[in-house]
Amino acid sequence: MKLADHPATPRGRAFLWGGLILGALLVLLLTTHGFGLLGVGESSVRAEEAMVRKGNAIVVPEHSPLRERLTVGPARAQSIRAKLVFPGVVESDPARTSAVLSPLSGRIVELKVALGDRVRKGQVLATIDSPDLAQAYDDSDKAADALQLASKNLERQEGQFNLGTASTRDLDQAKSDEVQAAAEFARTQARLRVFHTGRRSNYLSITAPANGSITALSIAPGNMINDPSQPLMTIADLSTVWVTALVPEKDLSAVAAGQEADVSLTAFPDETFHGKVLFVSDVIEPDSRRDKLRIAFSNPDTAFKPNMFATVTVMGGEQSRVVLPTSALLMNNDRTTVFVATAPWTFERRTVQTFLDEGSTVAVEKGISAGDQVVIKGGILLND
Repeated sequence: MKLADHPATPRGRAFLWGGLILGALLVLLLTTHGFGLLGVGESSVRAEEAMVRKGNAIVVPEHSPLRERLTVGPARAQSIRAKLVFPGVVESDPARTSAVLSPLSGRIVELKVALGDRVRKGQVLATIDSPDLAQAYDDSDKAADALQLASKNLERQEGQFNLGTASTRDLDQAKSDEVQAAAEFARTQARLRVFHTGRRSNYLSITAPANGSITALSIAPGNMINDPSQPLMTIADLSTVWVTALVPEKDLSAVAAGQEADVSLTAFPDETFHGKVLFVSDVIEPDSRRDKLRIAFSNPDTAFKPNMFATVTVMGGEQSRVVLPTSALLMNNDRTTVFVATAPWTFERRTVQTFLDEGSTVAVEKGISAGDQVVIKGGILLND
């Protein structure tokens, strides 16, 4: 070593630092390129050994570590009952809903009930001052007087006929007049009975036709009633109500009268109400393109209130379907797929259409047949 190259000299120290820097660069180069390339190559070799793609098939070689991580089992057919869930609403029974009408025109002088009141059959709801009622009494009086006159005339004609001073024609006419007068009197009396009045008055009492609650009210004191066909109020007997479910056309074949049904209401989240399908309508609703399925419930405490939203679950009939564990299903873009063994350790992706999800299992409608060998665990390792 020359004296100038000794580490104690400036030139020696520069030489030493240059060697150290060169060595560090060499180590860094080998680490990032040489060793890294070696690692990638080893990984590529492992991937090629794990599985091999041959067209649409994936082959897992004999010594592949994937064989220990894949579980293959047969697809089995089971008898299942589908749960069909529909939106629904609580409705009053139309056969227990009455529209209260006024038989005559007039003015409301007194309203004895309010919206929401519960009433009993025969209870007075309102009082109407009706000129038509006074006219009805007058008509009855006229008919009674005409009947009395016709009866006296008939007696007179019968006496004269017996004496030979009256003709047969006169007697027949007197009998006809008496019959017509009696019929007119009976008509006026029947009309008065419709008004449920026991005394002569211009005031007409409107009474409840049935027990129930006032669910709609369209009158107030002082209002004029000019159209007898216009309802004054609506009374609904809510002791029995309907829960009406809206069924899509595609599910109509799976529902029928007599099926068991469970109903849940938002108002009672911890309760499930059990019933049976009363009937399925024969007419599709034109606006929603759905059919109406109805379930009747006894409602003595009026806990079910019309227009409440409900969820209706109907158990469909038993069907044989292939059932797989949910772990076998894989998502591929927007499709649900499984891997099926077409030969020992040779797999092919197959698209399936699921029918019913029951927790850890799923019923398959299309794509898989009973007996097919399916990857039920570890299929994600074949997913690419």
